[in-house]
Amino acid sequence: MWTFLVVVSGFPTILFTAALVVVVAFWLLVAVGAAESHGFDAHAHFDAWGMGGVPVTVAFSLLTAIGWFLSLVATVLLDPVLPSGMLRGPLGLAVLAGALLVAWRVTRLLVHPVRRLFPDEPGPSRLDFVGLTCTIRTGRVDGGFGQAEVAAKDGSTAVVQVRQHGAESLGSGSTGLLYAYDEAGEFFWVAPYDAAIDPRGRAG
Repeated sequence: MWTFLVVVSGFPTILFTAALVVVVAFWLLVAVGAAESHGFDAHAHFDAWGMGGVPVTVAFSLLTAIGWFLSLVATVLLDPVLPSGMLRGPLGLAVLAGALLVAWRVTRLLVHPVRRLFPDEPGPSRLDFVGLTCTIRTGRVDGGFGQAEVAAKDGSTAVVQVRQHGAESLGSGSTGLLYAYDEAGEFFWVAPYDAAIDPRGRAG
């Protein structure tokens, strides 16, 4: 245990240790909801380093953890066979550079399979539904009640709150047109839709 503490607090591993403390503290904050895992310019971007496509926090965490482990192992293996204090000099710089290089290459390999979990394009927002048709899913729609199912342009569907002005009948299974969104009430204004009078032939 004492050897471990000496190594992690000595050069060059101490540099990775300090970064690792920051990484662990950050993910603890994420775990309790005090920080966002997509923070720090989420996709901006390690593309030039071959680590793009994932949040910077993820790439940096992997790089730090791998670099720390490699530096720790290299120091433990080399220290017994080298003169005392040797790793504090040029060899320590070499270990640091080597750990960074290998950690970078390993991180590049690891981020490739997880890129699909972090799509570049944001999902549909509620405002994207304005102008689309919907299918009413409640028995009635009035100024204070109603739900409808709407299909986004990417094919996904969502059940949204809808309201309508006037007394025109909108019941379960009927088609409506979402023409406005009320941000304060978090609902859409809907009107009965008639495909026969829509020059664009809207299909939802």
